[in-house]
Amino acid sequence: MTFPILALLTAMISIQFGAALAKNLFPIVGSEGTSTYRLVIAALILCAIWRPWTKRLSRSEVALIIPYGLALGTMNILFYKAIERIPLGIAIALEFVGPLAVAVFASKKPKDFVWVLLAIAGIVLILPLAEFSPALDPIGIAFAFGAGVCWALYIVFGQRAGRSISSGMITSVGMAVAAMVVVPIGAFTAGSALFNLSALPMAIGVGVFSSAVPYSLEMTALKRISTKKFGIFMSLEPAIGAVAGWILLSERLTGVQWTAIGLIVLASIGTATSSEKSTF
Repeated sequence: MTFPILALLTAMISIQFGAALAKNLFPIVGSEGTSTYRLVIAALILCAIWRPWTKRLSRSEVALIIPYGLALGTMNILFYKAIERIPLGIAIALEFVGPLAVAVFASKKPKDFVWVLLAIAGIVLILPLAEFSPALDPIGIAFAFGAGVCWALYIVFGQRAGRSISSGMITSVGMAVAAMVVVPIGAFTAGSALFNLSALPMAIGVGVFSSAVPYSLEMTALKRISTKKFGIFMSLEPAIGAVAGWILLSERLTGVQWTAIGLIVLASIGTATSSEKSTF
């Protein structure tokens, strides 16, 4: 196994391990407080690594990074609200519709409609629309779709910013903006519980494993493999999330739900392979 592939797999496993830790923090500080922990700790780590204060950003560059950070912060808090109510693998699969839509619209190839149909089939199987579809919290589903929309915006804004700003600057400053978006919400909902010292070790783990480690590994991998291969491997994330939920959180999915996740993964892989310039 080559280093870039190993780095990507490690990044995806790290994200899911971080999500499992995050769910254990929900009873202490809630999903909003957990999102606050994640983004603040990740911002501190990434800013320490990339030292964005060493380069002055122009107004136009700031105008590019702010929407990226807003999308990142909103995506994080909506995703945590989703996994508070529905299984991890299901939430990731529904959220993945966002980047999948961006990839399809960017390609505009007729054959990509096949992947759209596969994704739609997967979504229909996940949603409780028929007798064979297991019941799921509708609010959790809505949060997951909302996170998917923000993920799509995160990709679009990130690509625009990436044309003129270094990846380290975008990641560190964008994470700081995301933290500033979420901190007031987390402080309002969790209050003094955010200063519970017993939660600090898990909070650090969430920040490290959910953001700092995977983002660094993904950027390293992107320098060594094509965006097409990157997109293919990232498409495995819903399946890895489902396995992580099963092992780490004892979340049991039905055969229908596993089939639905498989269809969305296939749709994502198909979209990634249809174009050398993947948007994942």
